[in-house]
Amino acid sequence: MAKGKDIRIIVILECTGCDQKSVNKESSGISRYITQKNRHNTPSRLELIKFCPCCRKHMIHAEIKK
Repeated sequence: MAKGKDIRIIVILECTGCDQKSVNKESSGISRYITQKNRHNTPSRLELIKFCPCCRKHMIHAEIKK
């Protein structure tokens, strides 16, 4: 059995561009990805460049709280 907390945790990445556009009502939705990260290697918030189907281009997706 594993000791203590799990090292790898599931995180949700949300598009930063859609978040800003939702105020202006230009976007049809918010793009989200689900991935895992190693808590020991990346203790800070995760940011990855992923494709956003709402913006129709590659944007920065940042980790959000569950």
